[in-house]
Amino acid sequence: MGKVAAKIKVMPNSPDVDLDALQERLEGALPEGAKINGVEREDVAFGLVALFPTVVVPDDAGGTDPVEEAFSEIEGVESVSVENTGRI
Repeated sequence: MGKVAAKIKVMPNSPDVDLDALQERLEGALPEGAKINGVEREDVAFGLVALFPTVVVPDDAGGTDPVEEAFSEIEGVESVSVENTGRI
């Protein structure tokens, strides 16, 4: 069984969202077997900063769908999208 790494773009719903707290909520919402292997931040516009966690999931875990769903339900998240994926 292999593993898949996915870089996921998480957009906060406001520039006022505490990014450190949001990052902690993302880590706490991960489905079983998934882990975050680093988080990048990128300025988007008008003070808005996107988080780009790299999430590692088992190959047989249904892909990134469970992670995307979990992230989408977190308070302060506007949108979630997979930027790229690859096997590791």
